[in-house]
Amino acid sequence: MTTRRYTCVLAVFERDRINVRLRFGKPVCERQIDRRRRLAMFTPGSTFALLRWEANAYGTTLSHLAIMRAVAPGETCCMWPYVRPGAKILLFVAGWGQVERALKAVDTVEALGVAPSDAAPEYWQQVHNRLWVHETPRTYSQEQHDAWLRRRELLS
Repeated sequence: MTTRRYTCVLAVFERDRINVRLRFGKPVCERQIDRRRRLAMFTPGSTFALLRWEANAYGTTLSHLAIMRAVAPGETCCMWPYVRPGAKILLFVAGWGQVERALKAVDTVEALGVAPSDAAPEYWQQVHNRLWVHETPRTYSQEQHDAWLRRRELLS
């Protein structure tokens, strides 16, 4: 019997202190640990976004958005807080201004009627690269999405 290895993501909420939550993704299983913590599990190849905000008595200390792809056992990955064993980073932005711009890109994908977790991973890498150099990300198109679906089908 073979066992699947899942990428586990811990969502945490403590009022006025920390908020780590999934912005999008399709977990195969979710489990409530306690009032403040929830565990979501993703199969290899799944794409998800983790939004992280932390504060102290003086205000916001950090805000991050990371879009990641769950990896298969033995595949190279980056270790990341709240993600075990790790994941491949497709997009990472820090600072509320950059996070807002990345969330707008997520919203434009959703406006197309496409779940952001189903969008081409290369699109999220392009958004990351464009935001990194302070450029406007290219818009995700239905043609790009159709090409990704065909390519994914061929790779399966």
